[in-house]
Amino acid sequence: MSNDLLIRFAEPDDINIIGFLAQQIWPHTYGEIVEPAQLDYMMNLMYSPAALKRQIKDDHQRFLIVEDEEEAVGFASFSPVAEPGIYKLHKIYVLPGQQGRGVGKAILDFILDEIKPEGARVLQLNVNRYNKARDFYERMGFAVIREEDIDIGGGYFMNDYVMEKKI
Repeated sequence: MSNDLLIRFAEPDDINIIGFLAQQIWPHTYGEIVEPAQLDYMMNLMYSPAALKRQIKDDHQRFLIVEDEEEAVGFASFSPVAEPGIYKLHKIYVLPGQQGRGVGKAILDFILDEIKPEGARVLQLNVNRYNKARDFYERMGFAVIREEDIDIGGGYFMNDYVMEKKI
């Protein structure tokens, strides 16, 4: 990671950057976990321009873009949930070649700095039960609180752990 790492809130024009990054990251992250048809289904469900616009407008997710030397290397999104003091980390993804360099930790630190003044007590996330990112989250202070199987349509399920970090 260079000293030129910049984490900024995404603008409406950044939707294409988020989709492009997801196309680079998701096959690497989930290629051995889910079948190709499910990967394609989930990419369209979550990262089409219309889906991203809906997440921003209707779901009130705040998206971040991470740039290293002006090149986009990752993204994240988060929002409060219905229960006061609880926030959800919906997405945090870093290009494979940038992982292990502190980018993910920098993103989490940025998010925590944003939500603490808003009264956040807990940050929760879902992670696929077979995703090695669970180890990263545990190093960052998250703990598994339950398992969850989410029907996402098309005959597919997300088989996740719900993890949380007390703030």
